Amino acid sequence: MSSTMVGRTPTGSGIAERPGTIGFKTMIAICVGCVVVQGAMASSLIGFGIGGLSFLAAMVLALIFAFCNAISFSELSLMYPSSTGTLATYTQKAIGHFPAIVSVFAGYVVVAMFGLSAELIMVDALLQTLFPEVLPPYLVPLLLLFGLAALNILGTDVFARLQNLFTFSMIAAILLVGATSLLETPSAPITQAAAGIDWGLDGISDGSFIGLTALAMWLFVGCEFICPLIQDIRQPERRVPRAMFVSLLVIFALFALFSLGGGRYLSQETLTTSSLPYLDLVDGVFGKVGLIIATVMGLTATCSTVNTVLASVPRMLSGMAANGQAFGIMGRKHRRFDTPWVGILFLAVIVAVPFLLVSPDNIVLLLIGASTSWLLAYIVAHINVVVLRFRKPSHARPYRTPFYPIPQIIGIIGMGYVAAHASPSPDLTATVYTLLGAVLGIVAVIALFWVKLKMKKGLFEPDMTD
Repeated sequence: MSSTMVGRTPTGSGIAERPGTIGFKTMIAICVGCVVVQGAMASSLIGFGIGGLSFLAAMVLALIFAFCNAISFSELSLMYPSSTGTLATYTQKAIGHFPAIVSVFAGYVVVAMFGLSAELIMVDALLQTLFPEVLPPYLVPLLLLFGLAALNILGTDVFARLQNLFTFSMIAAILLVGATSLLETPSAPITQAAAGIDWGLDGISDGSFIGLTALAMWLFVGCEFICPLIQDIRQPERRVPRAMFVSLLVIFALFALFSLGGGRYLSQETLTTSSLPYLDLVDGVFGKVGLIIATVMGLTATCSTVNTVLASVPRMLSGMAANGQAFGIMGRKHRRFDTPWVGILFLAVIVAVPFLLVSPDNIVLLLIGASTSWLLAYIVAHINVVVLRFRKPSHARPYRTPFYPIPQIIGIIGMGYVAAHASPSPDLTATVYTLLGAVLGIVAVIALFWVKLKMKKGLFEPDMTD
């Protein structure tokens, strides 16, 4: 992949010509690789076990919400391409530094901290299940984490090659499992065990599928991680929106195929109670030979996500440091590779801590609470688009929201609904929202003192400079 390619932009678009090392194929790999994680694979099978075909209708509704999120991030990131695509920049321009800091830390840093640690815990569980008493606990996930951190410091060329390898290997494995499970006829005992799945349309016709939308939404969050890499993308004004939209359609197709296959081979109880239902599916379809496929699926899903987050979130922190919204050391770049090496190492360390200290049983609650705060970032992004349309109507917008402001309204309502129904069961709701309140409260208090005492600015004072 040549680093001398130049993305050319029409005059007046607001985006200057600059070298780009990330092509469209890699952009798809970034978007898909960040979304398709082990947790999402498990969620798709759990959702199909609960709702059967009606879960596919919930996936369609969640896909619409995800399109709305992608639309807002496309408009914002291309308005400020020199900001390394950070939500902090968009938000400080629209509604002030305080919500800018809160939205990025609550929506990305905290989520990365607990989300990646959960993925690493699942990798460890997968390896211990597949190769019991062969591999030392914790060793392989830690090697993956810090190995990918070191490779990310080497720059976007290395990142792109790794991301393409991880993501397309993962897509091939998931397609193989999904297609084989649909084309092959399961044995009579397997067919009898899977008879409890609801293949009817009642859940769609009576509207009850809407209750599964919160679970389906987790299959589509994260494709906006392409935005912090905007300065390394060729022709971003065309490719950023297109990459997110195409990726969401690819993700929908992958999970629909995967879920339908799971419904043919696994019982409702297995789908809804197994800790690694995708491992059960691979075993049911391929038997012991499927161990290799299961290993590829699990490792590549986690590696692609860790790789993307280590490339994106440190660039958010670097952009915030440049704006005075974070410690200046977060903006320090590698002399040779021009990568935010301090931010990359910082993120790797804060991911390793909960991975080593938190038990798998407890991290589920941490992950749900932190992930729900991710929705705050989406809501803030939609608000930013609306506010900036009023405050900066003449600002160059290489991408403009179609049918504005309908996608923003749908996005805000949709994310609000998902947040209100994020708890997997009523008895966990109080715990989840107590955790979420604590996370957001700590972030908000730190941000308040930082803006007032360090930055000496009003909490909701927008930055009106272009």
